[in-house]
Amino acid sequence: GQGVGRQIALHFAHNGAGGIVVNDYHADRAEAVAAEVRATGCRALAIAADVTDRLAVQEMMARATSDLGPIGVLVNNAGNMGAEPEKVGRAPFWLAPREAWDAFIDVNLYGVLNCTSAVIPGMIEARRGRLITIISDAGRTGEPGLEIYSAAKAGAAGFMRAVAKSLGRYTITANSVAIAATLTPTIADVTEDAERAKRMLSHYTIRRFGEPSDIANMVLFLASDASSWITGQTYPVNGGISFGL
Repeated sequence: GQGVGRQIALHFAHNGAGGIVVNDYHADRAEAVAAEVRATGCRALAIAADVTDRLAVQEMMARATSDLGPIGVLVNNAGNMGAEPEKVGRAPFWLAPREAWDAFIDVNLYGVLNCTSAVIPGMIEARRGRLITIISDAGRTGEPGLEIYSAAKAGAAGFMRAVAKSLGRYTITANSVAIAATLTPTIADVTEDAERAKRMLSHYTIRRFGEPSDIANMVLFLASDASSWITGQTYPVNGGISFGL
């Protein structure tokens, strides 16, 4: 419903998608993006659902299929500290209560499991599909202060690799996109502090923050026929803050 997810939806709308479902925990955000998609001439459906609730996810996918047809591409984009990050206390993970850990693990790992498991049967039946999960470079390299988040994102990427091996025979691909600091509402406080932003960017080979379109370009590629022989991979789209072999 915002940031990277919004841009992915618009990229798909401008590149021949037959229909797009926009999910957000907040109904108004999902509907705002769906309205932008419809303005391009593409069909769109907004569904408010909590991706950590497996039953709600199953109901969402059933409605999506009923309204728009079989699901051919799933983008797991929900992330960070859950639907209501302002309620999550920040403390060293060894001092934080289990509930603070769960806020990261539930959305970043279980959310991916819930959404992916809900679409796989239809993709197997169609013998075709694209599963794409947005992780963080923290899941590749680790990030101090975000240990549980790093673990959850690494788990999501590992899950995608395992799914790729399980489903390749059905012509279903599964890949991850690892992103770094991107200009979304999540990092607004960073970009408003010029000195802090400068310190952050000193670690980037390309000295700018990412744009949502940077990530959407990679996702569009992985959703397209151009990537039909690529699966089980994690692609860093990160301005060169870290390199991957």
